[in-house]
Amino acid sequence: MTIDMKKALDLIDCCRPLDAEALADADAEATAGVFKTLADPARVKIVNLLAGGGESVCACEFIPALGLTQATVSHHLKKLTDVGLLEREQRGKWAYFSLKPGALAQLANLIRIPEVIS
Repeated sequence: MTIDMKKALDLIDCCRPLDAEALADADAEATAGVFKTLADPARVKIVNLLAGGGESVCACEFIPALGLTQATVSHHLKKLTDVGLLEREQRGKWAYFSLKPGALAQLANLIRIPEVIS
């Protein structure tokens, strides 16, 4: 019986070790938390609206933009702030929100897939 080593090596070649380092457990948990928070379409819209404006936005402005109640908008803004994507600034009785510096870069790094990006 003869074994074709070329074929055997081709089969092994397809199972190369991963080139990228694996995330540390803490980093994987934090990343999963961001994805979990962004799993709601209203929160994605909030991030999108803030990314396009560049200025702080009063919480009350999100109510008509999203078609949601004040309580629901406040809940979504709190979740985004708690995960570290938004900054909150109190101005009198109104709360203003903006993307935290570096938040867009953080999101871009989370979804960067070298094989897809050209």
